[in-house]
Amino acid sequence: MEKTSQFKALDERYYMPAFSREIAIVKGEGSKVWDADGREYIDCVAGIAVCSTGHCHPAVVKAICDQAHQLIHCSNLYYVPHQGEVAKKIVEITGMHKTFFSNSGAEATDAALKLARVRTGRKKFVAFTHGFHGRTVGSLAITHKPAIREPFEPLGIIKTFVEYGDVDALRKVVDKETAGIFVEPIQGEAGVIIPPDSFIEGIREICDDTGALMIVDEVQTGMGRTGKWLAMQHTGVTPDVVTLAKGIASGFPMGAIAAREGLEFKKSEHGSTFAGGPVACAAALATIGVIEQILPDVSRKGARFAEGLKKYNPRVRGLMIGITIGDKCPDIQKKCAEQGVLVNCAADGNLRLVPPLTITDAEIDHVVRIIDGAIGQVVL
Repeated sequence: MEKTSQFKALDERYYMPAFSREIAIVKGEGSKVWDADGREYIDCVAGIAVCSTGHCHPAVVKAICDQAHQLIHCSNLYYVPHQGEVAKKIVEITGMHKTFFSNSGAEATDAALKLARVRTGRKKFVAFTHGFHGRTVGSLAITHKPAIREPFEPLGIIKTFVEYGDVDALRKVVDKETAGIFVEPIQGEAGVIIPPDSFIEGIREICDDTGALMIVDEVQTGMGRTGKWLAMQHTGVTPDVVTLAKGIASGFPMGAIAAREGLEFKKSEHGSTFAGGPVACAAALATIGVIEQILPDVSRKGARFAEGLKKYNPRVRGLMIGITIGDKCPDIQKKCAEQGVLVNCAADGNLRLVPPLTITDAEIDHVVRIIDGAIGQVVL
């Protein structure tokens, strides 16, 4: 087996240096992963909210292997095994009318942009400060962070950014030429920023008044992450379009959009070679089956984290946890890793925890102790 130093040497020579990384993960089981040098970690990054059922859940592994023995790819020129079953599940989960698959959250954003433009006939979009929707040309256009967006402009999308949470400012910029408003019900990359329900309700009202579509990015918050299938379901507000990815297939690349009745792609308006392929759909179907069983316990586990970390005023919604640390956040992240817990720093010095939904109480308590100790050593 390769050691971390070997991974690093190959990476430095042959791979474009787009990432900062030190650890080589080679094995995972449940909430734990092991690096190339044999060190064990409790994984509270989970592929950034991707490994919802834990690493290598037996039901998901079996579904992938069984399907791979039958058919790996056939293209969307034909009916695809499991595709209709997963589409039905997504429609039931989201309360939408129809769905369309992609290979990632960024592609789901691009699909939503296309759908909004073609069905409304409008070209303008509104998104929010600190929001993150992807890195493709389309999705990057409505991603706020200037450092990753501005070097690639112009990006071909007419957009306006409004301060997250400010309904009054939003009302001033949305008009009859606005195709859609993109919003994360909780901003994940920004550090688990949870807005008041009145903000989400205000967006719905503005969309109803102007005819703009309410497009909700549930890529990180969806698939049970917050204790409900969608974070929007905590508010009671129904969007027009939902984007999904990350936790949808336990790490197998997959994304989706779901839209209300009257919003769908017509023949030849959209397509994808790999999207909704047999193996991806098998993984998604198995993943949904596992989440159906564990979803009722997610909020309780989140409350356990909240209680253990309460002196740091964490922002918690299910198993999506943010703690404001400040400029010492990278030091806390490193200290936790040294002691066998993987966490990550999101924007603005916010520590983010998005562990597998299968994490145990004992693992939660251990993580809390390690984080508490790390903050004490670094910050206090």
